[in-house]
Amino acid sequence: QVQLVESGGGLVQSGGSLRLSCAASGFTTSYYDMAWYRQAPGKGRELVARISYTAGSTDYADSVKGRFTISRDNAKNTVYLQMNSLKPEDTAVYYCNVVRWGVVYWGQGTQVTVSS
Repeated sequence: QVQLVESGGGLVQSGGSLRLSCAASGFTTSYYDMAWYRQAPGKGRELVARISYTAGSTDYADSVKGRFTISRDNAKNTVYLQMNSLKPEDTAVYYCNVVRWGVVYWGQGTQVTVSS
């Protein structure tokens, strides 16, 4: 069964950095694009970054371009989100995502809180 487990969230000061990890099981990540989403209180779930299965292509939300970097280690079945220059508006629950055979899978989310 597909399972995604996020980790690495926490409380950081504005301008700080965090690296989120998404450990995948039940499938081979190398065959699929992976993505990070986030959801702030009262807001919809927002696409933050996406990485192709080859890792040759990445896309970012305008709000995080130049600050966040998505990467993957297919040998470890893990996707990462390096977040630098964090801002209070980055505060949200961050979710790992994959679509496999038309089914959308999400992790449980990891909380990122950025203080002023």
